[in-house]
Amino acid sequence: MEKRIVILGAGESGCGAAVLAQKVGFDVFVSDFGTITDQYKQMLDSYGIEWEEKQHTEAKILNAQEVIKSPGIPNEAPIVKKVCEAGIPVISEIEFAGRYTKAKMICITGSNGKTTTTSLIYHIFRKAGLNVGLAGNIGKSLALQVAEGDKDYYIVELSSFQLDNMYEFRVNVAVLMNITPDHMDRYGYEMQNYVDAKFRILRNQTPDDAFIYWNDDPIIRREIDKYCHGKLYPFAEKGEEGLAAYTEGEKIIFTEPTPFNMEQEELALTGKHNLYNSMAAGISANVAGIRNETIKEALGSFTGVEHRLEKVATVRGVEYINDSKATNVNSCWYALQSMKKKTILILGGKDKGNDYSEIADLVREKCSGLIFLGVDNSKLHGFFGDYGLPIADVKSMKDCVKVASDMAKDGEIVLLSPCCASFDLFKSYEDRGEQFKEEVRKL
Repeated sequence: MEKRIVILGAGESGCGAAVLAQKVGFDVFVSDFGTITDQYKQMLDSYGIEWEEKQHTEAKILNAQEVIKSPGIPNEAPIVKKVCEAGIPVISEIEFAGRYTKAKMICITGSNGKTTTTSLIYHIFRKAGLNVGLAGNIGKSLALQVAEGDKDYYIVELSSFQLDNMYEFRVNVAVLMNITPDHMDRYGYEMQNYVDAKFRILRNQTPDDAFIYWNDDPIIRREIDKYCHGKLYPFAEKGEEGLAAYTEGEKIIFTEPTPFNMEQEELALTGKHNLYNSMAAGISANVAGIRNETIKEALGSFTGVEHRLEKVATVRGVEYINDSKATNVNSCWYALQSMKKKTILILGGKDKGNDYSEIADLVREKCSGLIFLGVDNSKLHGFFGDYGLPIADVKSMKDCVKVASDMAKDGEIVLLSPCCASFDLFKSYEDRGEQFKEEVRKL
């Protein structure tokens, strides 16, 4: 009898897992409690995979030998609890895909900077002419790429949710950018639970593998001895013994495995956080044996990531910047830190247990006005209400951009860097960013 696998959630990762599972001979069923988009329905139908939407039929789910859960579904969801009570193992799409490929895995996690770093590493590997795939939180699902034509390398962005259900998956090069509070609502408001999830990236490493990390992160330094099995490649801004990359004057020095250096001004991306992203990417490529010249050239030609400090337009002397990808407070901190002019800051959305004190000083120093874009802005009013700044409440992007253009003076910046998830008013952070860009272009 065929082994039965059930997939919960029919987005990019769920449908990719379904295609791979069917290809390797499982009896496959896909169940989504929400609505499945037409694109994914067509994909499942083209492979003859059975699916359901807007419900979970327990009789068709609880007879599985294994369940693959999409990262967006919390462990507290009733169907997940029933699956666990029935003793059925729950794994992630990444865990499943890893069983069917021998490719080298370069995996990136961290509270912030992971998408830029992942994209940057992928850009370098492509410039080097390697057979490489981009997967995880960005690109096509890892499972689908393994099913449709395997690669030699995968550059995989991993969220803490994806790491939660990974058990045997081995990461050859692990990159951990930083750890700051995020998704506290999913981790019982317990920071250690979130930290432990991030460190799962190291769980199956061997001494032949590499761990690249930001040396100045206090949480990483505290936790590293608990988890580490691979060779360490720390990076930091200020040089000290044992660093794989650091700055000296205007140069970035890469010390190992193959030493080289480059001018900071040669980097395509600006700002301190991007310096760290570039260091992490440079070390990853260096560890993989890519030529120094290729690494330098690629770090200089990268164009950036959509919805991350993306310049939209300058209208009547006001610059509009789309940082919709800033779905936590620390991301917004990086954005504000890099603003060179007075800024109208757009905040709000679905709060994940945010502590806004991290950006308090920067808001006082940099902001000339605040716009709260959300269904419930009471927490934002409670925190920022007595700052003496003009504040506006809006419920749509159209109103938001209109209010911003009225509020901003010539020479100022309007920054969408919301600190929050988008699901109260938008489909996704991409949808939020696209609507922002569209409204700005109408001005």
